[in-house]
Amino acid sequence: MPAKIFSRNPIKHVATSIRDLKERHEERHRPSGFQFAFAEQIDLLNADKWDGVVNGGTVFLRRDFLRLAETHGPDNVKPRYALICRGQKPVAVLAAQMVSVTAKHLHGDGKSKTGGKPAHPLKKVLVPAAKLATAKLDERLLVAGNLMSWGFHGIAFAPGEDPARLWPGVADALYRIRRSERLLGDTNMVLVKDVTPVESGLEALKRFSYRPLETEPNMVLAIDPAWRNYEDYLAALDAKYRRTAKDQLKKLANAGCTLEPLADLMANSARLHELYLAVHDNASVKLVTLREHYLPQLAAAFGDDFSCTVVRRGGEILGFVTALRDGDLAVAYYIGFDRAAAAEGLPVYLRLLHSTIGDAIRWRCKRLSLGRTALEPKAAMGAKPEPMAIWMRHRIPALNWMLRGVLGAVTHDEAPERNPFKSVPAQSNHASVTALPVRADS
Repeated sequence: MPAKIFSRNPIKHVATSIRDLKERHEERHRPSGFQFAFAEQIDLLNADKWDGVVNGGTVFLRRDFLRLAETHGPDNVKPRYALICRGQKPVAVLAAQMVSVTAKHLHGDGKSKTGGKPAHPLKKVLVPAAKLATAKLDERLLVAGNLMSWGFHGIAFAPGEDPARLWPGVADALYRIRRSERLLGDTNMVLVKDVTPVESGLEALKRFSYRPLETEPNMVLAIDPAWRNYEDYLAALDAKYRRTAKDQLKKLANAGCTLEPLADLMANSARLHELYLAVHDNASVKLVTLREHYLPQLAAAFGDDFSCTVVRRGGEILGFVTALRDGDLAVAYYIGFDRAAAAEGLPVYLRLLHSTIGDAIRWRCKRLSLGRTALEPKAAMGAKPEPMAIWMRHRIPALNWMLRGVLGAVTHDEAPERNPFKSVPAQSNHASVTALPVRADS
């Protein structure tokens, strides 16, 4: 007997789909039942209510960080905040960014510092969507999240609350913010940035026509609690990877370079910004560009929870990397290096990346977040990929429907499989090291 072509009545299926579309349209256009307080400055919202929801969560939702980002953030970013309440009780907070995007923000050769790679997944979506809607790339994006970081940093739910019940409130808040911006021009795209598998209740976002675009993963290194310094990490590597790491140190030492902490970022801000731009300008997607004093101000605000390490040759800084402590997570934050020095064969980038392992160990963090670029060298350090996705929707229903097909065709780089560690972890010698000196005998 031939197999059935349809598992269900196709006419009934179409009717159900149409009814579902109608119900979702109506749901998107009726109030969610939550109450809201909106602001363009974090200090205009009730501090106790905001802090009660954030409740010791990520530092990127802390009011001191948001205040600093307002003052020293990129020129094309304007913050938007929402306190989401059930009655008088705050149940969620939203830190969003209104971003102006033109062709210059998506211009680049797509080549990373570790070799060629395809265009950024977000670029593959924004350019076609903008051309379909406006015949040019001059967009305003509403982003629930932080374009100066990676991770789920735009939304927090109050402790004990079910996220599935609160996502409609988040979608409602984003809709209201987008509509309120119409005097300044249409905002076509709304993005919920860097959603990870840890987040739950995402089916509610689908009801509001948001769809996920998977990006490159965040590379995360688990920090063995037995490690007390960088030497313990090296001892945990197998012979091949340990030799490679030590050879990098020797190359720098033989070239007269030192690896050392930098305390006064403000005095060196011009050089650090120059090195940052040397990396940033090579990216294929540059939605935001840091101002010169952003990192020095961040260092001043974070104190012991901030670190900057530099590679020097003589009096010249050849590269830098910053790190932040975000609870039990260390974040290898912004990095910059001299491309001429890299062309000489100096492993400036790799050694700076390795220095953040020392920061994570010194801070007694459990994990080190290394970001989603240069997947190969980070995998060789022992980092493993953690999936991330951007959930997005277009304001025009027809284009939103077409966007689903575009998202399904977009690909991204996958992290390679690497295991640089020995099968039996090394014993810690419990020595305390605050810097990673480059010595000829390393």
